[in-house]
Amino acid sequence: MSQDLIRAVEKSQLKTDLPEISVGDTVDVHLRIVEGSKERVQVFNGVVIQLKGYGISRMVTVRRIVANEGVERILPLHSPKVAKIEVKRHGHVRRAKLYYLRDRVGKSRRLRDRQRGLGTVVPDDATPAAAAPVAAETAKA
Repeated sequence: MSQDLIRAVEKSQLKTDLPEISVGDTVDVHLRIVEGSKERVQVFNGVVIQLKGYGISRMVTVRRIVANEGVERILPLHSPKVAKIEVKRHGHVRRAKLYYLRDRVGKSRRLRDRQRGLGTVVPDDATPAAAAPVAAETAKA
């Protein structure tokens, strides 16, 4: 009985307009900041280094560099303080947690794009049969 009530309350609080976020993505998180009686939106942009939890307790850790100092924020995705999340770039990573980025400086901190430098961009909805002529054209060139 109480579990059903908790699930019903959690379901009503979930946001439905969140984009697909994965580890390695560069995102802009629009946060609502309340200063006195005024409210404004501040953008925090950085790389997603961790996703944890599920449902209403889903958390994302975003890391960015400010004045050569790393800044990380752990944000609950379904919080009313998070106004909007925009995915700017999808990074190609092979780890679930990117803690190794904390030790990196300079250009080694950058992540490869998910396209991985392909010669032509193949749409995500393309079937393998439709992608074969594109691959043949790039092999001829």
